[in-house]
Amino acid sequence: MSVTLSKAVRQNLQAMQSTAKMMADTQNRLATGKKVNSALDNPTNFFTASALDSRASDLSLLMDSVGNAVKTLEAADNGVKAIQKLVESAQGTARQALQAPQKSEAVTGVKGTTTGTDMSGYTDNDLGVAETITFKVGGGSEVTVAFADGTQDTLANIATQLSTGAGISAAVVSNKLVITADNEGDSIEITSTGTATLSAVGLSAGTSTDQVTAVAATDNATRTSLEAQFKETMDQIDQLTQDAGFNGNNFLDSDDLKITFNEDGSSSMTIKGADTSSSGLGLTSPAAGDFQDDVKIEAVLKSLDTATTSLRSSASTFGSNLSIVQTRQDFTENMINTLESGAANLTMADLNQEGANMLALQTRQSLATTALSMASRADQSILSLLR
Repeated sequence: MSVTLSKAVRQNLQAMQSTAKMMADTQNRLATGKKVNSALDNPTNFFTASALDSRASDLSLLMDSVGNAVKTLEAADNGVKAIQKLVESAQGTARQALQAPQKSEAVTGVKGTTTGTDMSGYTDNDLGVAETITFKVGGGSEVTVAFADGTQDTLANIATQLSTGAGISAAVVSNKLVITADNEGDSIEITSTGTATLSAVGLSAGTSTDQVTAVAATDNATRTSLEAQFKETMDQIDQLTQDAGFNGNNFLDSDDLKITFNEDGSSSMTIKGADTSSSGLGLTSPAAGDFQDDVKIEAVLKSLDTATTSLRSSASTFGSNLSIVQTRQDFTENMINTLESGAANLTMADLNQEGANMLALQTRQSLATTALSMASRADQSILSLLR
């Protein structure tokens, strides 16, 4: 059944319906905070904002792996610093051992003498002309000391020539020649081409060979203790290297890590690990008795210097990588904010404006209701005249 309405009533009714629809839309915007809630509201803005939100979401997922990479690099950096301190401690231990008295294996059992003869007053005639003395330790190579015609070789010169041989060293102590074998149990064979030369250095004549056994010496207790400390430090370096990992990745144990910075994987970085264990740094625990030998301690100190250089290089590399990753992390966070802001600008409603719109629509609705009432009364007045 259709009802015939007057023109005034119909116009006021349509105005009220339009106002009610606008109020519903405004209420929806106020409730959701968005002016575009579906593709029906604004297709262009809706799909553009969806794409921006999707990329921001993908980048947010990558931020977790980037954050883990930062922490892994920080753990590696802390590990390198700690290992450097251990290396410095090992250097101090080795230097302290070097200052302690060295174990001695001086030959004192030569036939007819104890430590050699004071040669400060010997002349060319005493030493002989064009004669030689040959020294040989164990299975090592021979060292021949020659006395040329018209020359007078001093003990210092003899000691210098002897020290070039394998397994033997010599020094002048209180004008006496002291021969030292590197290894306990070695024998020293001394041969002369002339009796004058042989007797000049304090050996008995009448034989071409004098064999002597190196006197075993007692290890220096301080050096032995420091050697044990050094070995413990090497063990701690290895343990610290294993403890420097984070979330299953350990850059100090030669682990590599690839970090992806964007949603399609076209931007990435691979961080190479390093081996900072004692073996990786070129360090080895000394064999028993090594710290009794100054030469071996000097070799240890040289390897520690090399290890220090390697650690500094690793620290520099990790520091540079950390700076790069943190920069990318900050950039990605800012990019996410930019994408989210861009999407919001396309879809978010101005709540202040929508609130003002709601107030205006409520006023309009009230006025439309009043106008509709007045139009209805006019129709009723006409009807009363017809009665």
